[in-house]
Amino acid sequence: MAKTTVKQPPFADIRDLDDPRLYVNRELSWLQFNRRVLEEAQDHSHPLLERVKFISIFSSNLDEFFMIRVSGLRQQMDLGALELPPDGMTPSEQLAAIRRELMPMLNEHMDCWKNDIVPKLRKEDIRVLSYKELKGKQRKLLRRYFKEELFPALTPLAFDPGHPFPHISNLSLNLAVLVSDGHHGERFARLKVPGIFPRLIRIPTEDRAEYIERWGLDHVKANHFVWIEEVVANNLDLLFPGLEIKAAYPFRVTRDADIEIEEDEAADLLAAIEEGVELRFFGKVVRLEVDAAMPDRVRDILAENMGLLPYQIYQIDGPVGLSDVMELMKVERPDLKDPPFTASIPHPFTTGEDMFSVIRRRNVLLYHPYDSFTPVVDFIRAAARDPNVLTIKQTLYRVGKNAPVVQALMEARENGKQVAVLVELKARFDEENNIVWAKALERAGVHVVYGLVGLKTHAKLLMVVRREPHGIVRYVHMSTGNYNAVTARIYTDMGYFTSDPDIGADVGDLFNALTGYSLKRKYRKLLVAPHGMREGIIERIEREIEQHKAHGKGYLAFKMNQLVDRECIKALYRASQAGVKIDLQVRGICCLRPGIPGVSENITVTSIVGRFLEHPRIYYFRNGGNEEILLGSADLMPRNLDRRVEQLFPVEDPRLKEAIWRILDVHLRDNVKARRMLADGSYERVQPAAEEEPLNSQLWLIEHRGFWNWEE
Repeated sequence: MAKTTVKQPPFADIRDLDDPRLYVNRELSWLQFNRRVLEEAQDHSHPLLERVKFISIFSSNLDEFFMIRVSGLRQQMDLGALELPPDGMTPSEQLAAIRRELMPMLNEHMDCWKNDIVPKLRKEDIRVLSYKELKGKQRKLLRRYFKEELFPALTPLAFDPGHPFPHISNLSLNLAVLVSDGHHGERFARLKVPGIFPRLIRIPTEDRAEYIERWGLDHVKANHFVWIEEVVANNLDLLFPGLEIKAAYPFRVTRDADIEIEEDEAADLLAAIEEGVELRFFGKVVRLEVDAAMPDRVRDILAENMGLLPYQIYQIDGPVGLSDVMELMKVERPDLKDPPFTASIPHPFTTGEDMFSVIRRRNVLLYHPYDSFTPVVDFIRAAARDPNVLTIKQTLYRVGKNAPVVQALMEARENGKQVAVLVELKARFDEENNIVWAKALERAGVHVVYGLVGLKTHAKLLMVVRREPHGIVRYVHMSTGNYNAVTARIYTDMGYFTSDPDIGADVGDLFNALTGYSLKRKYRKLLVAPHGMREGIIERIEREIEQHKAHGKGYLAFKMNQLVDRECIKALYRASQAGVKIDLQVRGICCLRPGIPGVSENITVTSIVGRFLEHPRIYYFRNGGNEEILLGSADLMPRNLDRRVEQLFPVEDPRLKEAIWRILDVHLRDNVKARRMLADGSYERVQPAAEEEPLNSQLWLIEHRGFWNWEE
C-alpha cells in the first residue's frame, strides 16, 4: 500500500527569521502595488474620467519602474550583484519573474482601456477615434493641420549604409516607417513625433469641419480626439514625396534614467547634476514597446541596433504610452470626475490671531489635502514681513514648477532676513526644477546648500527664529511630505507647527549639521537618519515586547509608504511571536509576510489606493498606555535609514495624539478602498462584515475634516 504524504504549508518549517521565504521580493511587491492602481481603473464605482486617470498612472508608474528598478537589475547582471536581497532572488531571477508577473497585467490594462473605458467614453460623447473612423472633411482639416503645424517640426531619419541608426530618446513616441521607390525594395526610416504637441488632437465633428477650417483647431468645442501618431502616419506622403508608404508602426523605448554622480570627485555638485540630467537621455535601453502589428523583421531591426534581448521587448495591442491619456482630464465634464471639495483652513488660524501667537500657545496639526497648504506659505510670508524675525531655514526636496514657498523665501531675503535653504539636487526626476530654484534663490541672496556628499536630504524642515520680549524663540514646521503646493492637494500628508524648545533646539542642530560640519548623533526628541533612526525604531519595538510580557495588550500601528528594511521586519516578527498585535498599513512595497503561523500571525497588512495618494508616515506605540506617536519623512527602507537624512518627530500634545490615533484608526477600519495582504504576497479586497457599514476612509475624512484642531 502506497504511503500517503501530507503536504506541509509552505511556511510551516520556518524557524530562522533570516529565512528567505519570510521576505517578499521588493520588485514583485511593487508590481502588486501597481496592480492595485490598475484595479482602481477597473473599478466602476469611480467616475469615468477618474478611471482614465488611473489608466494613465499605471503606465507612468511602469515607466519609472523600468527606468530605475529594472535598469538597476540589468546593471547588477552586468557587474555582478554584490549582495542578494532578503528573499534571495538573483537579478536574472527577478527580471524573469517581473516579466511573468507583468504580462497578464499589461493585457488587463489594455483590455480595460479599449473594451471598457473607451466605449463608455463614447456614450458620454467623449470619443477617442482611430483615423479610419474619420470622415472626409475631418481628414482634410487634419491634413492642413499636419502641413501647417506638424510638418515643420518633423525630421525623418533614414537608416541605411549611408545613415547610421538614429538615437531614440527616452520615452519618446516614434514611428518605424517603411517606404519603397519601386526599384530598391523597402527602406527603413525612423520618425520621432515631437512631444511639444498634444498626444490627443481635438477634432470637430464632420458637420463643423468647414467652419473650423476657417478658424483653426483652437476653436474646436467637441470632445472628440485622434491620436497624433495616426495623423502623422496618414500624411507621410508629404514627408516622403515620390515614395510609396508601405507602413508605419509606433514604438517607444525606455532608457536607464538612474543618474550616477561621483560626488567625491565632483568639484561642483550643481554642474555635475546638470550634466547627469542630460546623460539621462542617453542611458542604456531597458525596454522596447512596439505596436503588435509590427512585423518581426522591423522589430528585429530595432532590437538589434539597440542591443536588446527578446524579454526586453513588449508588444502592445493598442496605443503605446497610455500615460498620455491623462490629457483627457482636461475635458470639462465635472459630472465624470470626483466631486470637488474645498480644503479647510485649520481652526486656530481663522481667529484673526497672528500665526506666531497661535503656535506659541498651542501646537497645530495640518492634514493635507483635507487641510489647505496655504497656512504653510502664509507662515513663511508672515516671517518674511515680521520685523522681529531674524532667520528662516528650510529644506526643499520636491517643490514643483510653481513654488509659492520659494517665492516667499525670496521675499524674506529682500526684506533683510537671513535665509538659508538646503535644496536637494538629487531628488530623482525633480533635478531640473530644483536646479532652477537653487539658482533663483542664490540670485536673491539666499544662502543655498545642495546637501551632504553621499546622502540625500529627504527631511522636511522649516524653522523661523524670532526675537521676543523673553528671548529668542524657534518656530518649527515639520512634515511627512514635500513643500509642494500642487501635490499637497492630491497627497495625504501631515504637517506640524510647534514652538517646543527642545524640538526647536534639535532642528537648529540638524540644520547646522546640514549646512556646516557636525558629528552630532543624538538629539533631544528627534530620531534622525542615517545615525540612530533604525536603532530608535527597533528599541521601541523591543520596548513594546517587554511591556506586553509584563502587562499584556501590546500593540503597534504603523502607516507608511514602503516596508523593506530586514532588521525592522525581523523586529516586527519578534514582536508578533511575543504576542504583540500589529497593524501595518503600507501603501506600496511590503516585504514582510503577514499571517505566518509562529512568526507573523499577529500581524495584519493593509494598503489603501484611492482618490488621494496615501503618503504620511505614522508610527504608533501603545507603550503600556503611555502612548508614543512619531511622524516624519522616513519609510522603513535601507535607503531611508542608511543613505538619506530623515527625521521622525514626536507628537506629545495629548489632544493631537488622540486626533492622530482617530485618523489612523479610520484608515485601519477602511473596508472600501483597503486591500489585505496575504502570506503569499498577493492582496484581496477588504469586505465589510455583515454588521458593518461601508467605510471609505478618504471620503470619511473629507466629510469630517478639521476635527483634529478644534479647541477643547
